[in-house]
Amino acid sequence: MPELPEVETVRRTLQRLVVGKTIEDVEVRLPRIIRRPDPEEFKFCLAGATIAGVERRGKFLKILCPPWTLVSHLRMEGKYRVANRDEPLEKHTHVIFRFTDGTELRYRDVRQFGTMDLFRAGEEDGQAPLSKLGPEPLSDAFDVQWFRRELARRTTKIKALLLNQEFLAGLGNIYVDESLFAAGIHPERSASSLTVDEAGRLHAEIRRVLAEAIEAGGSSVRSYVNGEGEMGYFQLRIKVYGRKGEPCMKCATPIIRTVVAGRGTHWCPVCQPSAPASSPSSVR
Repeated sequence: MPELPEVETVRRTLQRLVVGKTIEDVEVRLPRIIRRPDPEEFKFCLAGATIAGVERRGKFLKILCPPWTLVSHLRMEGKYRVANRDEPLEKHTHVIFRFTDGTELRYRDVRQFGTMDLFRAGEEDGQAPLSKLGPEPLSDAFDVQWFRRELARRTTKIKALLLNQEFLAGLGNIYVDESLFAAGIHPERSASSLTVDEAGRLHAEIRRVLAEAIEAGGSSVRSYVNGEGEMGYFQLRIKVYGRKGEPCMKCATPIIRTVVAGRGTHWCPVCQPSAPASSPSSVR
């Protein structure tokens, strides 16, 4: 599933390619992609709207089409692509936004898990699916003092907590594994067991890893491409994710894969010990 860096890369691409374009009409080829309103009303509302901007909230795209905001989740395989109207339509293209300039924004989704919700502009953040999202990890709201305080009162495994979108929006399996490795923290440690120093280090590494991934255009570990069909390159910098049995890049110990919170989890048994290396004082 595309995570924050991939969705941010798609956002930046669409911001450059579609802002200022006016929607002539919308074709919905797979109605269940549209969750609200019904597909006919969805098409009626967007016809004649001009795209004013593209924003991101966690793993969701927000396409601003005053007086509407389209909230889109790519899920496992969703992709947007801008094409000329005369280009052949790819299989599994489910929604087509036709612009008055002869171009189209096409949504393709092999797995058909993606969703679109249309809201009156300004109402989207107060309703599902955005209303329960935690803070953005690259925003000022993700403050290190807040992070330490929240960890101190939670006994769940740190990997599971970081995957919880209601706790922190945008992180997924790849970047949680990479951040925990960079911070030297075992994925099965309880959140409240982290020391003050460990919590501060993890906070910094989450932000660094995400910023580096965005700079690289995300990770094309499976099928991710941006709005122009280009792959990301952060997978070339990955230290642990997907590297089961390969030598750790820091100590050469083979990387281990276990399952945490139902997700395949990669870590180094030497660089990520199961207990803090020094004082056991927690973040409390």
